[in-house]
Amino acid sequence: MALTHKLSGNLIPDAHLAALAMEHGLEICSTDTDSLASPRFAGSICSPGPARQGPIAAPRMSGDLRPGPPRSAPLRGDIGRIGPVPIATVPRRRWGRSSLSIPVIPFGTQGFGNMFGAVAEEEATSLVRRAIELGVNHFDCARCYGDSLRKLGRALRGIPRDSYIVSGRACLHRDRGDALHPDRPRHPDDWLPAASADALVRDVEEQLEYLGIGYFDALLIHDPPDMERCLGANGALAGGLSLQRRGLVRHLGFGMRPHDFHRRAIDTGDVDVLLCFNDYNLLRRSAEDGVLPFAAARDVGVLNGFSIARGILTGADVDEAARRGRWGSTEDVERARRMRQWCLDRDVSLLHLALQFCLREPRIHGSPLGSQNIAELEANVRAVTESLPEGTFAQFAVAHL
Repeated sequence: MALTHKLSGNLIPDAHLAALAMEHGLEICSTDTDSLASPRFAGSICSPGPARQGPIAAPRMSGDLRPGPPRSAPLRGDIGRIGPVPIATVPRRRWGRSSLSIPVIPFGTQGFGNMFGAVAEEEATSLVRRAIELGVNHFDCARCYGDSLRKLGRALRGIPRDSYIVSGRACLHRDRGDALHPDRPRHPDDWLPAASADALVRDVEEQLEYLGIGYFDALLIHDPPDMERCLGANGALAGGLSLQRRGLVRHLGFGMRPHDFHRRAIDTGDVDVLLCFNDYNLLRRSAEDGVLPFAAARDVGVLNGFSIARGILTGADVDEAARRGRWGSTEDVERARRMRQWCLDRDVSLLHLALQFCLREPRIHGSPLGSQNIAELEANVRAVTESLPEGTFAQFAVAHL
């Protein structure tokens, strides 16, 4: 089957169009000479190959084919026309019942919110544009992520709304600051926001006006202190459902740690997507039993936070990464040191190992990463598009690290 591209102009970035075609096993026929000049668009983009066998093979992307070959032409600067890229675009997966096609490493905007180091507004704009070029066009944002909302809204200005995905948060945790109201004094640590429907609606309306994007593709109710109030008649979930009926939110879910909270949310039947934290990575896999089977049974899309444990599983100096990422578990840090040394001894990338470990789990659809700069972003992309040496996962398992 072929996908005939007869649109005038570039309403959809080339990288995104290619990713969609690869996902559905299509060929692209285009009169765009720039597209036809690219190996990703010429002839058969990427045909499904035979299934890889055994636990040591490079991970299969559920519902996806391998990314297309590299492109080496120079980048274009026009924000409305994203040009060729020098490395492969990121594979995609269907995000559960939302049916959104998302990159396997969505962009967590905490990365440029000045929370782990200063990122200038112009740098953030370049970073967002480069992410879209590489197919990382899903941005997971929150108003508690420093000043990232302001930077994201500015960076997306002028880009067609249907060429990117934004999942937002309605934060119900303690006061971590608010870039929308930087002069407002912070509440004391024991303060929690109202988990009412009206409060959530006002919060989301304000965020959307600030971002200027019209709607959230998905809204995650973030860290509710208790589920009774949140799921009650006038609770946060009711507010989210009202926003969904108005078209301001396309899909609804929760972002939180407790597994029993996730199961209760899934049981409502109203949840399309979810985000779990620090429960599926090289250090622990508790989501394997506590969340993933229940999400899969209802076709709920899953984002997997902390796949690289805030940097200690990237191959960087572990102690420095733990300090920078404020990672407090001494046991995790010690294990990460051993994993890093194991990889160094074998000339294996720990970043590749950590991310591809998560991608081997088909019930996980995306593992958000908060890149601070383009070099980090491109390293993350390579980590999910380049194969590890044969036998790596089997050898790692035997090491019992």
